[in-house]
Amino acid sequence: MIVIGITGTLGAGKGTLVEYLTNEKGFVHYSVRSYLIHEIERRGLIPNRDTMTQIANELRAQHSPAFIIEELYAEAIKQEKNAVIESIRTPGEIDFLKKQGKFILVAVDADPEIRYKRISLRASETDHISYETFLSNEKREFTTTDPNKQNLSKCISMADIVINNNQNVEALYQAFNKVVREKGIQL
Repeated sequence: MIVIGITGTLGAGKGTLVEYLTNEKGFVHYSVRSYLIHEIERRGLIPNRDTMTQIANELRAQHSPAFIIEELYAEAIKQEKNAVIESIRTPGEIDFLKKQGKFILVAVDADPEIRYKRISLRASETDHISYETFLSNEKREFTTTDPNKQNLSKCISMADIVINNNQNVEALYQAFNKVVREKGIQL
């Protein structure tokens, strides 16, 4: 069983890479976002980016910096199939997964203007924000010294594979496959 963790910036193409891994490579998808939305709805709260960040930080502070990922990983182990876990947000989550073995962390990034256009087009509940709010959210999530809060900068620096996704979907797939081949990874 291989576990691929996906980290990266908002709108960079993490979900697109997950779709490729599930549809083309047969991976089973485990989503932090889905986990959090379920928890938010269970509590009777409104699912938006701020609430997701608040609940994720709260769960990590109450349990461990890797709590959500530990929960998703436990589900993946039961399936005994290759898994992709989206979206890794803290170094503690990465540390936990690396200790489990057969783990590859992929980071996806793109220029902010391109990413903002992408989230505007997908228009999910949590994506109805201004460009200024988009940048502000990213700044909040990009670096911290609190192990229970998001630190995308550190997560990206810990990645085994980093893909700059400023082009189209096919270029993303090609870049991913090229790096996987170069590293001798069998999917």
